[in-house]
Amino acid sequence: MIEIYTDGACSGNPGPGGWGVLIQENGQERKLSGGERATTNNRMELMGAIEALKAFPEGTPLTLHTDSTYVKNGVTSWVHSWKRNGWKTASKKPVKNQDLWEMLDALASSRQVTWKWVKGHAGHPGNEEADRLAREGLEAAL
Repeated sequence: MIEIYTDGACSGNPGPGGWGVLIQENGQERKLSGGERATTNNRMELMGAIEALKAFPEGTPLTLHTDSTYVKNGVTSWVHSWKRNGWKTASKKPVKNQDLWEMLDALASSRQVTWKWVKGHAGHPGNEEADRLAREGLEAAL
């Protein structure tokens, strides 16, 4: 089974930000990170999930752990309504980060993803490492 932990970080919101991914597969670990000079925390949370899914071919079964309810609820619930409503929220406003939501939705739809929420900054080793990688990505973006 493939276990993935993702996180995003931002210094200021908006501001410079980073994303981190810890992949655990067959007793091995793979680490990914990156960042942008001008972004938001939500965009970095989304980028972590996007980059994680891009690391695997279509059809791959995996479990993705995120401490972002924005990402988990968005991809498992809200995105269906947004697409039905022409990428508008329930209050008829444009969905923020639509570009990233479209990418994440396409990637998730072509993989067998089990989405799990994990409490952030609570000592969970996978989440703590993803957070460290996100901060590393943020520093590299500076």
